[in-house]
Amino acid sequence: MDSANPLHHEVIALTAQLDQLLDAVRRLTEENHSLRQRQEQLSGERAGLLARNEQARSRVEAMIQRLKSLEGHS
Repeated sequence: MDSANPLHHEVIALTAQLDQLLDAVRRLTEENHSLRQRQEQLSGERAGLLARNEQARSRVEAMIQRLKSLEGHS
């Protein structure tokens, strides 16, 4: 029985280590999922901001053209 005792303790220790590793994998999987969702959200926000920036640029260019046209008529 004494020879099985160290083996039993080793199995218990390995089981505990495996549980810790599984917890870490679960936690990292959840974190990865959360980060991917955040990345998608930020990509969407970025696309919206780029579109708004392009609209503003177009408006400014149109205003500049109108001002040039007005200067030409003066």
